[in-house]
Amino acid sequence: MIHIVFETANIAVLQQAMELDETIQGTILEIKDDYAVGPLGDIYEAEGYQQRRDWWKDLLTYSPYTEQLDLVDDKLTVHHLIKQLSEEPDTEVWIWMAQNAHDVCGYYWLMSQLKDFQGKIQVLYLNNLPFINEKGQIFYPSYLHEIQPKEFLKAKRLARPITLSEFEVDPDEWKKHCQESAMVRFLEGGKKLIGKEVSFFDKDILAHINSEPQKLSKILTNTLSKMKVKTGDVFLVWRIRELINEGKLEAIGDWNKSWKDMSIKTQGGKSQDASIEATE
Repeated sequence: MIHIVFETANIAVLQQAMELDETIQGTILEIKDDYAVGPLGDIYEAEGYQQRRDWWKDLLTYSPYTEQLDLVDDKLTVHHLIKQLSEEPDTEVWIWMAQNAHDVCGYYWLMSQLKDFQGKIQVLYLNNLPFINEKGQIFYPSYLHEIQPKEFLKAKRLARPITLSEFEVDPDEWKKHCQESAMVRFLEGGKKLIGKEVSFFDKDILAHINSEPQKLSKILTNTLSKMKVKTGDVFLVWRIRELINEGKLEAIGDWNKSWKDMSIKTQGGKSQDASIEATE
């Protein structure tokens, strides 16, 4: 059995669940790219794939994750997966995803390449399902790693084969998004994605920046903790850099040293509200 997840944080909790139930023990693979943001044109072709890598390379500049690009090779992961499925007919794949654009986009990107193995690919989509948290309260998780390992044992009952119809319809839906120029994909509900403008998260960022310089790390912590729809810190910092280039924000420090060295404030002493209005 092969389990596939779309975030590193999901691996640990799934491993803990395996320790509680030997029937789900298997290999865990992670699809590492965040296909909810960035260019997707010709994503399965060499040129489109390289364009996306170049885009990420730009985003990772000055970040603590400059080596990350070399660690992300989802194409190679899928190549090995397909090879294993071809050589081991009894191997089954479980794709785990929660109700967020990151997981759903990863699902679309992955399953569009696995049609030849219909019947061997199971999906577990934990959307709009209640779980019990550590305090014994009912909640609706947006991310797999929010679920307690013992609750995963209930979730396993949701495993179902991706149908032949889904293998026909879902790749077409994904192709439509790949052909759009949208740089952000928003999950409206179910598996329905909507393309959004690149500035989609700017209001979340600007809500935590004012005329007083603040450390970039503090801005990121505050923004990520309050965002209803989340994205990664690398994308947020890239948007901050873009807002600086547009003259809406001002940076204090040396980007070449590290994120830790940077402080950010609104340009020209503008108030927080004025900065937010500038993006609307």
